[in-house]
Amino acid sequence: MEKGKVISLEERVPKIKQPRRRKVNRKLILLLFLFFSLIVLVVYFQSPLSHVKTVDVKGNEFYSNDEIVRQSNVSKKTSIWRVDEKTISEKLKELPLIKSVKVDIQLPNTVVFKVREYERMAYVAKGDSFFPVLENGRLLEGEKLNELSLNSLILFNFDKKEMLNETVNELRKLPEEVLNSISEIHYNPQETDKYHLTFYMNDGFEVSATLRKFSEKLSHYAAIKGQLDPNKKGIIDLEVGSFFKEYGLIEEEIAEEEDEKEKDTEKKKSEEEETGKKKEKVGEDTEDEAEKEEEGGVTEEEEAEKKIEEEGENENER
Repeated sequence: MEKGKVISLEERVPKIKQPRRRKVNRKLILLLFLFFSLIVLVVYFQSPLSHVKTVDVKGNEFYSNDEIVRQSNVSKKTSIWRVDEKTISEKLKELPLIKSVKVDIQLPNTVVFKVREYERMAYVAKGDSFFPVLENGRLLEGEKLNELSLNSLILFNFDKKEMLNETVNELRKLPEEVLNSISEIHYNPQETDKYHLTFYMNDGFEVSATLRKFSEKLSHYAAIKGQLDPNKKGIIDLEVGSFFKEYGLIEEEIAEEEDEKEKDTEKKKSEEEETGKKKEKVGEDTEDEAEKEEEGGVTEEEEAEKKIEEEGENENER
């Protein structure tokens, strides 16, 4: 049997120390890495490298990029890590046209504002000027316009805020096709309907409706118009049911009403003239009687006294 190889203690010691050294080296490297990483982070946060370099704005139409960035208070001195979506959103919503804001941070130093603005539903006419009204019913009295584009919807006689808000709410419910076909809306209350509205359409028709839930009936405008002769314009009445009056027939009705009014006026005049003549005749009769009394020198009181005396004498004779 062969004898085993004998290993001395000096030969074994380096082999035992080698794994221990490897473990120590790994820990040292890890600690050094963490240390230098911490230093890099500190330097990064304290240096301009962590500041916002670019701010992009998307979705804005009425406000410029500079106006929105200025309102957000985000600048090139702002740390990318201090950009707070909630704070920026609340700040930008102070602008009357801003509906919502979404903030997107793109490392290393870019911020993107995705803006959604309120739509301008219509323009309220006041004198020769026009003021935009938003889809939330807010009237921008500070934005005075003297001219509008041809496809702008104009509201007339909407001085009451409640009427304006309710009208805008109903307009929001209309299909886009119907909304774009409206040219003007006039608020003209009547004795039978204090919420009466008149719609003037771009295709030449006129719609008579009431404010309360007019969107339900006007939504079917395209179907109603499809049943009419496009060459015959008139009024589509949607107040009670749905029926059409041609402008020519309406003019005839108006002419007949005016004729009746003239006849009534003439009749009243003739009655007043007859009444005046009767009053004049009564006055003349009264004057004649007064003249007769003056000529005869006898008044009514004297005649009455004479009659009483005559009756007294007759009784005495009896």
